[in-house]
This record gives sequence, structure tokens and C-alpha cells, in this order.
Amino acid sequence: MIFDKYLMLDSAKATYQRVYSFADVALRFAAVALLSCLALSVLAADKPAKGGSKNYVEGKHYTLVRGASKPTAGTKVVVEEVFWYGCGHCYSFEPIIKEWKKTKADYIDFRGSPAMWEQRRPGLPKDMMWTHAKLYYAASAMQELGKLHPVFFDAMHKQNKRLVKIEEIEQLVSSTGLDGKNFIGVMESFAVRSQVEQSLKRQRKYRITGTPELIVGGYYHISGRTAGSQKEMLAVADYLAKKIHDGK
Repeated sequence: MIFDKYLMLDSAKATYQRVYSFADVALRFAAVALLSCLALSVLAADKPAKGGSKNYVEGKHYTLVRGASKPTAGTKVVVEEVFWYGCGHCYSFEPIIKEWKKTKADYIDFRGSPAMWEQRRPGLPKDMMWTHAKLYYAASAMQELGKLHPVFFDAMHKQNKRLVKIEEIEQLVSSTGLDGKNFIGVMESFAVRSQVEQSLKRQRKYRITGTPELIVGGYYHISGRTAGSQKEMLAVADYLAKKIHDGK
């Protein structure tokens, strides 16, 4: 009898150990599965998607343009890049924008808006950025922005040109196969000067203090500092453009 009791006790103990072992394995498996789900959720939340599936926060990822009216839903949403040809960050932003344009939503109308403020570095003309703004609008007026826009950037960052002297600008434009003298004439036209003044007014309205920065619908302001990176700037722009387009 005593022997049978010991057998019963050993059997019960073994059964308990098997049950405990199974429960322990099941618990550990559930914990691993839970951690995996959490990790996937974090990765999904961090991945910016076209159309803005990620929720961006006002005051953190973007700000509002002070005094601007909220745009109404429409077929087109204007996304402006405030830039300067002499800006290194703008130069590095160019290939990123180029790729983004291939996949951006059809309702986004992307435009450049040259920045202007007085140069204070010795040896540089104070109105240097005004001249560079005229480069942009003259190229646009001639419908040659696609050809000349990268040429102006490369001239400043690869060839160390300042692009302030008429002769230098004329020679550079002529080297692309275009009429350099005609380009200078367009630069000094009333239409281009008017566009430069409009660009300056927008800059003041948006309270631009650096480049590159993005303005969406004339209402939302995005910078690399708020968005976190240049790629993320465009992801935020996608999100806000969709928000405007959908009337949210």
C-alpha cells in the first residue's frame, strides 16, 4: 500500500510538471507573439505612406501660416518649395524632390518660390538672392525650367559660380544651347520683376527664415526641423495636401 501511495504521488507530480511545463511554454509563446505584434505596429506607424496614412501633429511636424485662411477642398493643392540656388540643403533636396514628383498625387501642383534676404557676407552683393530669383522666373517664362534649374544649382555647388554678373549668366545659359542674350532680356522684364516681388511678399507672409521649407495650400508650413528630415518633409506635405483635397 505504501509503495502504491508513492507511485500515485510520483504520477501526480509528473502530471503536474507536464501541465506546468506546457503552460509555461504556452505563456512564453504568447509573450513572444505579443512582442512581435507590437514591433510590427511600431514599424507600420513609423513608415510614411503616400496620401498621408500616418497622423502628423500640428505644432510638432508642421505649423500653420499665421493669418492665413484655411483652404477649401478642390481639385488642385499647391505645394511650394521656398528655396535658394546657393543653399546646400536645397541642392541635396533636389534629387529627393525629383523622385517624389514621379509618385506624388495628381492633385498636387508643385511650384518653386525663391527666397530672398540681404547677403551680409563680405564680397557678396546684398541683392544676390534677388538676382537668383530672377534666374528662376526667367527660366520659367521661357519654359526652360526643366533644363536650367539643375544647371543653376550645379553652377553654384559644383563650379563655385556666384551667378551675379550678367556676363557669367549669359555665358552659362548659352552653354546649354539656349540664347543667353535673350535670357538676360527676359530676366530684366517687367513680368519677371513682378513675379520676384510676389515671391518676396509670400516669403514675408509665410515668415520664412531658412531654406528649404514647404508651404502646402498657403496654409501649412513644413521645415526640416519640424518634420525631421527632407524625405519626411514630403511625407508631411502628402498628408496635408490630401487633408486639404478631402476637405478635412
